[in-house]
Amino acid sequence: MRKLLLATAAILIAAAGAAYSQDAKMSFFVTSVGSGKGADLGGLKGADAHCASLAEAAGVTGKSWAAYLSTSDTDARDRIGKGPWVNAKGVKIADDVASLHSDANGITKQTALSEKGEVVNGRGDTPNRHDVLTGSKSDGTKIADQTCGDWTMSGAEGAAMMGHHDRTGLDDSAAAKSWNSSHASRGGCSQEALKGTGGDGLFYCFATN
Repeated sequence: MRKLLLATAAILIAAAGAAYSQDAKMSFFVTSVGSGKGADLGGLKGADAHCASLAEAAGVTGKSWAAYLSTSDTDARDRIGKGPWVNAKGVKIADDVASLHSDANGITKQTALSEKGEVVNGRGDTPNRHDVLTGSKSDGTKIADQTCGDWTMSGAEGAAMMGHHDRTGLDDSAAAKSWNSSHASRGGCSQEALKGTGGDGLFYCFATN
């Protein structure tokens, strides 16, 4: 009996090690949860810290994380390192910044996973959570006045540009299929306003190293 227990324990430890080793490669994810305060993420510093906290809770350590968010004086594309980036399952999202912002990127509902390796609800799911905060144009540069006060506002004022992680919207337009620049929030920057168009205050995180 003792030998059986020891053998079982060894198998479980090996399995955990294999899972950790796969997850440790992760360098891109969609946050499984937002701040809970709409688009008030505590600015870029708070958003980056949220990325790091979620990654570490998922077992990925030793990496520096940056939220894919633009502000009034910062472009999201300049914050995220050089790539390449892979999701929690080891699937490549993009080789570099240029390919990330081209039609060659690998972001889809099936690959834009959370830090836990889970698919994030998209259009057609209940609730829909496909609106991802970016504050960015499709090329990853900032959009004036669409960053909810540089990610510090959570009321009825302001607006945030968002993308669709599932690349699906109301029509077949380029905007509807954009992962980072689909439409602005309506009704402000609150959690309720974000949920009103199919969001939940989620955002993208990239490892910069």
